[in-house]
Amino acid sequence: MENLTLFDETYSVSDLCEEIKGFLATTFSSIWVVGEVQRVRESRRGHLYFELVEKGAGDDILGKLDCVLWRTDHQRVKRLLAQSEQRIDEGLQMRVRGGVDFYPPAGRLQLVVREVDPLFTMGLLAQRRQQTLEALARAGLMERNKELLLPEVPLDVALVTSHGSAAYHDFLHTLGESGYGFRVLFVHAAVQGKGAEEELVSALASLAGAPIDCAVLIRGGGSKTDLAVFDSRPVAEAVATAPFPVLTGLGHEIDQSIADMVAHTALKTPTRVAEHLVDRVARADQRMLLAARDLRREALERLRRSREALGSAERGVELARTRVAAAASLLGEVSRALARTGRLRLAGAASGVTATARRLGEVAPRLVARRRGAPDELARRLVAVSRGRLREARATVDGLERLTGELAPQRALERGFSITRNDAGRALRQPAEASAGDRITTQLAGGTLISRVEEETR
Repeated sequence: MENLTLFDETYSVSDLCEEIKGFLATTFSSIWVVGEVQRVRESRRGHLYFELVEKGAGDDILGKLDCVLWRTDHQRVKRLLAQSEQRIDEGLQMRVRGGVDFYPPAGRLQLVVREVDPLFTMGLLAQRRQQTLEALARAGLMERNKELLLPEVPLDVALVTSHGSAAYHDFLHTLGESGYGFRVLFVHAAVQGKGAEEELVSALASLAGAPIDCAVLIRGGGSKTDLAVFDSRPVAEAVATAPFPVLTGLGHEIDQSIADMVAHTALKTPTRVAEHLVDRVARADQRMLLAARDLRREALERLRRSREALGSAERGVELARTRVAAAASLLGEVSRALARTGRLRLAGAASGVTATARRLGEVAPRLVARRRGAPDELARRLVAVSRGRLREARATVDGLERLTGELAPQRALERGFSITRNDAGRALRQPAEASAGDRITTQLAGGTLISRVEEETR
């Protein structure tokens, strides 16, 4: 073990922090940094604070750097980005330039940003979102779920969220307090992180054929990154193509996810979704109460009129008795007259029945012939309708086939793009990933080119 002596240099914490601050300010006084913007926050003094994050496979965070734009630089950068209708926002890939600063009292390192490159502010998340929206629009899925009928009394509800989460409890608590007989079929699914996309798609698919009025997809809010799964194309397609209305409450206050856009009804929070269902049932309940009140009033009114009519009828009975007595004397004479007349009428009716039977015998065969053709006409109509339905299904399949073709990597190559890989087969995205003398392979639409790097530029 090395012996310590009184002459070994020992830093105080503040001295070491000042050394670090001076070293970083000299070494990294003006550098360009690329990353995804997160946790954007503007102070009351006009300073802008945010994080730059680099992600790896599966959205794992490889690095994170605190950044600040002081008020003067912030105003200048905002004006620059406004010229191309852009702004600093979460989820965007940005290229910024500034100096690394170290604040000794807090032991905090941050990048003091002075410039932003407008060409990098579109970002991968925004581009993917736009591509997904365009693909869904081409497939005719943006309005598909909205066209489904939500029942007036939606008591059978499927709930898709994370079990035991705040969203789960808030939703069920609101339904329970309503006093109505909601029946909830719960399906657990992660709503963020690895595996969330697959679980959400699987959960919605598992509800096909279930006896439900609608499905509810909720979570308790979060950052842009937390909500990114609801911008994914598989989740959006699962919502859009569900055979039942899907209601969303994803806990965000400003931005709409793509899942919100294709859902039947999009609300801000899980509680608002529950309140929406309770309000719908309450309105139907109120209509039923009003109808019952109207029916009772109408029934009482009819009963009153009936009682009045009964009183009049009793008085009429007394009058009728006297008239019956007067008519009784006439009855004998009328009976004898009817007997004579009846014999004459029966004789005439017998000849009429014979004539009618003869006419029915002539008409019946024609009626039977016409009825025999009815099944053939019905069959022809069914065939015509079936062919129309087949044409609609074929059009949908053709649209999906064209969509798959448009998104194929080979189509991107045919439009003039290429993919360059190193000897390990990894795709190159930055010049710094290849050195002079390295052997590289470039894939084109018509084949591949093998070349060697003579010089790297940055």
